[in-house]
Amino acid sequence: GEDVAAILRDQGWLQAAFQPECHAWLTTAAALLGPQAPDRATLADLLRLIFHYDARAILQSEESHAVMARDGARDVIRLLANLVLDGPDIDSDRFKEIVTTLKAALNCRGRELFYPIRLSLAGRVGEGELDRVILLLDSAAVLPFRTPVKGTRRRVLEFCSALD
Repeated sequence: GEDVAAILRDQGWLQAAFQPECHAWLTTAAALLGPQAPDRATLADLLRLIFHYDARAILQSEESHAVMARDGARDVIRLLANLVLDGPDIDSDRFKEIVTTLKAALNCRGRELFYPIRLSLAGRVGEGELDRVILLLDSAAVLPFRTPVKGTRRRVLEFCSALD
């Protein structure tokens, strides 16, 4: 947790003396993201996804265009938005539930399913490390960080409104 706190302080996302309620989140962030990050720079990059989200900028990249041009990507986003907006905050169990519902309703798997989810909520296309970023969003959004975190509801709304 101290490594995560140091990175957040360096980036200006955490006050020098952080609030006690942030301590548990910092420990969870270290446990979820630490094993995915072979070095401090990679960990900082994953944490940046939590504290910086701009749907319009995200959708400008060629990689984003490639994901959204795939057959069914907008269907994934549409149903994901409904599930996120109609349900409780996303934690591990809720994320598994959402993925299971999307798989059953849309009959898609792998990249066709996960790339649109990760793009819309984590802000980047990638592998499983981004799922761990998603798991941290709602719990971070309610904490008094120097830089407010956009939770999953706000991100999915911003992403959908930026699509067209």
